[in-house]
Amino acid sequence: MGDASVAEPSESRAVPRDRIAAAAVELLDAHGESGLTFRALARRLQTGPGVIQWHLANKAGLLQAATAAVLPDAMLDEDAGTPRETIRAIAVDVYDAIDAHPWLGAQLAKPPWQDTMLRIFEHIGRSIQALTPQFAAQFSATSTLLNYIIGAGSQQARTSRSETATTGRAGALAALSAQWECLNPQEWPFTRSMATQLRSHGDRDEFLAGVDLILDGLNATRREE
Repeated sequence: MGDASVAEPSESRAVPRDRIAAAAVELLDAHGESGLTFRALARRLQTGPGVIQWHLANKAGLLQAATAAVLPDAMLDEDAGTPRETIRAIAVDVYDAIDAHPWLGAQLAKPPWQDTMLRIFEHIGRSIQALTPQFAAQFSATSTLLNYIIGAGSQQARTSRSETATTGRAGALAALSAQWECLNPQEWPFTRSMATQLRSHGDRDEFLAGVDLILDGLNATRREE
């Protein structure tokens, strides 16, 4: 780590690691992953690339540091009461982080899992263990919840950004709802019936309803055993 060809230790202390991570987050938020380069980061920090590489040797390290900065372990280490309440609290924290930083979902899901993704899995899994003693159910429930949280959060972030860039969320929902209302009732009876609900639904509420459905399914499985 002390390779003089990268940067001298005394020089590296001029830009702390947490400031580098914060600047990386700013670039990712503004320009996405393609905009995060050592040169762009050095310009933002008014330093040389070697100073950054003393702390973080490559782009993968920068992305991991940025991910940990917006979703620190302290945020995931929830104790919101019951195991179910704790899972919901973690889900909201991850959802809000992805909504604020749309690049985050892709980084969390990118193989191999980085430390932050493993910690989400760990913290959710602990609460699942408290809900069911069945080992197979623990893995299935934790994996399903994790996939849902990351997938739904990422999709919502993309949709939200797209809507904001055009007519805004309310306008986009109103337009889509009007389109559904015009569907042929014989061919699209269910979708047409959901038009009003589409216009008025809350994204976070729908997201948490999905978490509850997964947990309710786990409870139903336990009752059948």
